This record gives sequence, C-alpha cells and structure tokens, in this order.
Amino acid sequence: MNSRSVLLRISFFVLLFCAVTNVTAHAQVAAGPAVTPAPRKTSTPYTGDLSHFDYPDRDQKLQVNRVMDLLGLKPGTNVADIGAGGGWFTMRAAARVAPSGTVFAEDINREAIDYIRNRAQREHLGNVQEVLGKPDNPSLPAGSIDAALLLKSYHEVAQPVTLLRNLKKALRSDGRVGIIDRNGNGADHGVEKDVVIKEAGEAGYKLVGSYDFVKPDQVDYFLVFQPE
Repeated sequence: MNSRSVLLRISFFVLLFCAVTNVTAHAQVAAGPAVTPAPRKTSTPYTGDLSHFDYPDRDQKLQVNRVMDLLGLKPGTNVADIGAGGGWFTMRAAARVAPSGTVFAEDINREAIDYIRNRAQREHLGNVQEVLGKPDNPSLPAGSIDAALLLKSYHEVAQPVTLLRNLKKALRSDGRVGIIDRNGNGADHGVEKDVVIKEAGEAGYKLVGSYDFVKPDQVDYFLVFQPE
C-alpha cells in the first residue's frame, strides 16, 4: 500500500469519527439534560390531638396482638415505635416486652415525646424510652433493636429510603420492620403497597411477610421486612 493510500484511509476515519461525534452531541442537546425524578408525595405529619387514635376498639380493628406476634415481640424484646405519636402502640408493646424489654418511642414532634413520657408515667410503664428523631433518621442506638413498627406513619416520611437505611443500622441481624399503612397517593394519608416494597428494597430490605388482616377493607396492609 503506497503512502497516498494510507493518507486517504486515515483521512476517511478522521472524518467518520468527527461525524459520529457531531451526531452524538446533537442528540444529547436535543434530549436535554438528565431529569432527576421528583420525590413521591407525602402527607403532612399529624400535629393534632394526640389522644385521637385511642378509640376503644382499635385493638380489635388492627388486631394488634397478631401484629406483635408476627414481629416476634416477647419479654426481653427491644422494640422501636417509629412515628409514635400519642404512644398507642408504645404502651401495648411495653406491656408485651416487660420486664426486661425496652420500647423506644420515636417521633420528630417534641410534643409527642413529652406526651408519651407523661403517659408512660401514668400507666406505670418504666420500660419506655422516648427518642426525638429526625425526619430522615430515627436516631436509635446502633444494633439494639429486635423489631420496629411504623403504624400509619410511613406516608408522612419525606425521605423513606434514607430513613429505612438509618433504621437498618439500629437493627440486630435478625431484626424485623413492620409497616402498617393504607393504599393511597402519598398525599392522602396513604401510600401504595408496591411503592413501600420498592423503597424498602432500595434501602436494603427483603419482604418476608405481607398481610391484609389489619382492618380487612382491602385498603390497609401490613408488611414485614428484614435486612438483606
């Protein structure tokens, strides 16, 4: 092959490379910058009357004893009530895990923390420990929790994947996380079950149980996860 042929081949490949690069650049400009998906909708955290959820037949409607059974609550278990509100579940869990188990009643609302402290004193439950958490971190002691429950509070969590990752740090290796909520669009005090499962997966959890016995209305659900 003579030098002229070599130069012609080199020139051809240079022109081809420039053409491909130019097409790619135009395609990127046409497509525009990458779009970050908007966070899903969430509901405004409840700040009303903290005794609102203590209606007489709630134990039966939510089948709370069955919920505690599935989470493995027994004397000596350490439990976290995430988004504890007025402490409805906290008090029942504290009675179940006494005398040597502890319930960490976590909430981001200072009024809820004070309310639960006073309530535990009135009900003579000395194994309740109040925790003022953060919107994306429950601020629980590392490796200390056997079971956690988010009872009708998950739809209020603005950064659910981050919160679940931080909660994972507090769980023991065989710890369980229960989420009771209702199907909804996030802003209507509910969030679709499939969305919860997806977010938990992103946070490093596997689904180990899915139930619909809490208020059997085909809307409420109870999911149980464990760390991967």
